[in-house]
Amino acid sequence: MATATESPVNNESTEIRCQEKSKGGLCYEVILAEPTVQKRAPSPPQTSPTQQVAIEDKLRAAEERRLSLEAHKLAALAAKLSKIEEAARKKDELSAAFIAATRESLDAKMNNTEEKREAHIAELKNKLKEHLESVEKTRLSLEQQTQEVRCAVEEKLKTAAAQRDENIKRMLDRLKEHEEQVARVRQGLTERVQQLESQIQGKLDQAHERRQNIEREQKEKLRIHNTVKIAKVRQMADECATRELLVKKFEFDKRVSTAEQNRQREIQRRVQAIRQHERRAEMVRQNKAALSEQSVLPAEKETASSG
Repeated sequence: MATATESPVNNESTEIRCQEKSKGGLCYEVILAEPTVQKRAPSPPQTSPTQQVAIEDKLRAAEERRLSLEAHKLAALAAKLSKIEEAARKKDELSAAFIAATRESLDAKMNNTEEKREAHIAELKNKLKEHLESVEKTRLSLEQQTQEVRCAVEEKLKTAAAQRDENIKRMLDRLKEHEEQVARVRQGLTERVQQLESQIQGKLDQAHERRQNIEREQKEKLRIHNTVKIAKVRQMADECATRELLVKKFEFDKRVSTAEQNRQREIQRRVQAIRQHERRAEMVRQNKAALSEQSVLPAEKETASSG
């Protein structure tokens, strides 16, 4: 039985081209191509009518499926294009509304800023005018005060010059009186110093004499004190030496007696050790004698038994 080959159907017959027309918008171009069907291989002459009908049915079904698929694709593409166009339209509307709102806001801000600037400039001008008026008033007041002060100073200088001359005369008179008073005081001080020097010299002579007397008395007392003190010190030294000799003698006697006692104890200990050693030696000799006797008796018995 012969088999018929089915020619494949080209489903890629639709071409879609996309092109950007404006910012935020896309333009799609759909090109529908003619279906391309490969030529079927020539059927062998042995093909039966039943197989031919089945092949034609399959081809028609494939063609219908292709057409249905293309229609479905076109419908989906049209829906997508409509959505894209709607989105682009909404975007344009939103952009236009945003631009209009922004322009209105900027215009309002500019107008408000201009009004504020003009008001601020007017306020600054008023303040500057007031400041200039205040400065002018202050300048006039200062000039008037300066003139008054200048007049007062000139008047005071005139009065001060006259007063200064009078004060100089008074000061010269006072200086003369002061010099006379100083001369009198200097003379009185000179006399007083001479009197004080004579009194001081007399007191110094008396003090020197008293000091010499006191030195002589102190030397005599010191000589007597040294004699008595030396005797006492010598006596105390002799007593201390005697006490030290007695203490040393007592310690020496004590050491001698202690050494004698130790020597006697050592002698007794050694005597006891010697006696104990002698007792041990005696016991050893007795043991040896007993052992020798015990060894001799068996020998005599053996001799007697052998004889």
